[in-house]
Amino acid sequence: MPISTLVSDRAIRIRSEASLSEVAVAMNEADIGLLVLGSDGEPAEAVVSERDLVRALAEGRDPDVTTAREIAHLELAWCDAGATVTEVAAEMMENYVRHVLVEEDGRLVGIVSVRDLLGAYVAADLSAI
Repeated sequence: MPISTLVSDRAIRIRSEASLSEVAVAMNEADIGLLVLGSDGEPAEAVVSERDLVRALAEGRDPDVTTAREIAHLELAWCDAGATVTEVAAEMMENYVRHVLVEEDGRLVGIVSVRDLLGAYVAADLSAI
């Protein structure tokens, strides 16, 4: 099964200068655990996860002053939209990541999470019964 079948929404972006408070609001409103930094139409420059947000707050960073860029991950995990679910799962395991950015023709088309992969494996297993 190609990973593109699991990508239903485009990646949600936020500007690099957004405060952690703005990051939290955006994640909550979109019901997601990862935001891409940068403007639509531009390459993804970094990502911020809910774990990054929790770590920053636990460290005592001011959520109204600290920016998304300050806590963002610059090393991004990517896969092609034609990659299989199994290939992406192996990539996640090998690199200890919970999200992979999905690209097609050189542009970001979505994000796949561990939860998305788990749902695909459960659905495949249930259909075999």
